[in-house]
Amino acid sequence: MNYLEAFSPNYAIARERFRAKSLACGYDCTAYPIDQVSPTGEELTIDVAISVTSNPKRTIVISSGLHGVEGFLGSAIQLALLEQQQILASRSPDTRVVLIHALNPYGFAWRRRWNEDNVDLNCNFLLPEEEFTDSPKNYSKFNAFLNPTSPPSKFEPYILHAIWLILKHSMTSLRNTLPVGQYDFPKGLFFGGNRPSKTQEILAANLPQWIGKASEVLHIDFHTGLGKWGTYKLLLGLTQPTSSQRLAERFGADVVEISSTEGVSYQIRGGLGTWCQNLLPECRYNILTAEFGTYLAIKVLQALRAENRAHHWGNSHQNYEWTKHQLVECFTPASHKWRAQSLVQGIEICKQALSG
Repeated sequence: MNYLEAFSPNYAIARERFRAKSLACGYDCTAYPIDQVSPTGEELTIDVAISVTSNPKRTIVISSGLHGVEGFLGSAIQLALLEQQQILASRSPDTRVVLIHALNPYGFAWRRRWNEDNVDLNCNFLLPEEEFTDSPKNYSKFNAFLNPTSPPSKFEPYILHAIWLILKHSMTSLRNTLPVGQYDFPKGLFFGGNRPSKTQEILAANLPQWIGKASEVLHIDFHTGLGKWGTYKLLLGLTQPTSSQRLAERFGADVVEISSTEGVSYQIRGGLGTWCQNLLPECRYNILTAEFGTYLAIKVLQALRAENRAHHWGNSHQNYEWTKHQLVECFTPASHKWRAQSLVQGIEICKQALSG
């Protein structure tokens, strides 16, 4: 397969290719509907392909599309793995492979980072004792700038305003206020929801059986849009410090990063990793967020802001399609070099995970 051919132009084609190839490779493939439809009326589903492995001691989970529009790269990596069956076949006989395609199929299909309820799913996985309330103390100060209640414009002085905010509050302060999860502005960026999402419900009901009786789980969750262009980091949550050395030895100390306030990552509330570990305490569950860098954060935020305005306040506006194009470009650049390089790197990450 030509690496560029692994990228699909939209969710519907990505889903069709993933299902067809996983079934052809002998995987058990199940579709889990989220009770939503695509822009052209197709049913939206989370699709899960599982290798036929009885009594696994170890399970490798490879997931894509938690942030909707970021699913283009993750889906391409999953398809390339299935095309290169020898990579998956090289695992030990007691290792199960679970491929989860499009954790946020609505965002993937509608070219949004958020789900059907405007929820950032990586802020929605609160633990049972946590409540869907509160926001970072400074979020309200930025709300008017982040979430204007008007259609998007190509000509507003966004960059000047954003630079002013950075100079006033510092980039570190903004980064640790804005994307970490808020629960008070339902139409705003980085909204964590007011209840468990459909995605969370599906994982809660099915993840234990997908994992099986494995005593060790290694989960790679693919994302884009954070970090330097053409590079990647494997982000490790604060709940996994004891695993950091072992994972750094496997994947490389230069790419494994524990969540901090200074590195590529930022600390979030309601993240998928901590929730999975809480759901399956009987096994050693390590999850790495594979983040592939694209554009500068200020440009990515601009695209998110414009698309969110179009979704809520301008879905019939002349700039609606422009905002969608900008968003896709920020999370899956059209650059052939970026796509080929990111796909090669993603496949290598999967090889390293499977070789343990």
